[in-house]
Amino acid sequence: MLGDSIAEGLGDPAPGYRDQPWCDRIAAELTRHRPELAYLNLGKSMTRSVAVRSGQLPEALAFAPDLALVACGSADMLLPGYDPARAERELRAIVTAFAGQGCDVMTVGLFDGSYAQNIPKLFMASRRKRIHESSRRTKQVAEDLGTLHVELTWHPASKDADIYSQDPRHGTMRGHAIAAAEAIRVLGAHLDAQAARE
Repeated sequence: MLGDSIAEGLGDPAPGYRDQPWCDRIAAELTRHRPELAYLNLGKSMTRSVAVRSGQLPEALAFAPDLALVACGSADMLLPGYDPARAERELRAIVTAFAGQGCDVMTVGLFDGSYAQNIPKLFMASRRKRIHESSRRTKQVAEDLGTLHVELTWHPASKDADIYSQDPRHGTMRGHAIAAAEAIRVLGAHLDAQAARE
């Protein structure tokens, strides 16, 4: 797992849900089936895509994973000088590097955080535009490179205010649970298709 705060797994508690980020939930489910699983999370808050590539990618490649989940781009959107094309190029380079090692790669389109309850109305439209563009670009990278993709931007729960933290940049544990379930569903479909080919 590598990327920014989405990869790191930041978020608020939610009633009825374990206080466990989505990335840890995915690892826990995989470990149930493969107890020998080795899991490494390099995600760090406010890390731009260029820094994910230069700072986290070398260590991730040295780990030689079978599966890499890349969640970056949200920090780029929040920081000055956001360049969506550059963020896409960095993501494409990261995914290509993993694929070159024979690793399955999973990318993610973020929940539409413009629906978070603490977003000032003045910024809702611009936030939505950036999230949608980032999601479309990320999905295109996955399609171009033949990797896995988890689409959360247009998920029905994306409009539910209770999946967003108070900050309002991250998800609550309900949001994390939904993201993990969708990621596991995508991975399961991939493994089923792989087994059918064999």
